[in-house]
This record gives sequence, structure tokens and C-alpha cells, in this order.
Amino acid sequence: MSFGRPPSISGGFSVSPPDRGSFPLDHYGECKQYMQMYLDCLRKNTNNSTPCRHLNKEYLECRMSRGLMERDDWRNLGLNGVGEAPSAPSESSVAKDNPKDRPQGV
Repeated sequence: MSFGRPPSISGGFSVSPPDRGSFPLDHYGECKQYMQMYLDCLRKNTNNSTPCRHLNKEYLECRMSRGLMERDDWRNLGLNGVGEAPSAPSESSVAKDNPKDRPQGV
């Protein structure tokens, strides 16, 4: 009899790799700042992840570069083509104040 342990252990134990998508926890907080920025963005956008995708990509890059998850192609992670945070509008994309465009008589 095996007191205090499950009966399945007595028959032998085989090790298997973790399922895809499971990865080690960030015990030392190496990527905590990236995670916090992403979660703050989600809160500000009422859990709409679209405006926060660039932060998601930065967070996953941090995890991959530190060995906290297996490196994978961005296409497989659904982040292909996601760039950096949107920068300030360039001068060419900002509409110029043209006196001819103003309403007459104001």
C-alpha cells in the first residue's frame, strides 16, 4: 500500500514537456515594467487591446530575450506588422492653419 501518495506514482513517472503557451513565471520581475505598462494601457482603454498591441509586443520580446518563453515568430503570436508606439504626428501630417479655410465673417 502507498500511504499519503497517489497510486499512480507507484507505477512509474514520465516527464513530458509543458504544453505550448505555458512558460515559466517571471519570479525576478525582469519584465514587470513592460507588463505594468501593458496592463495600464488596457485599463485606460477599457480592456480594448488594439491600442496596446505595441506594448504587448514589447512585453513578449522581453520574455523571449530573457528565456522566459520560447522565441517564436511574431506572425504566430498574432503581432506581425505591429510597430512601435505611435509617435507624435509629423509636420507633414498635421493640417496647417490656412486663412482661406476659415469661415467667412468670423
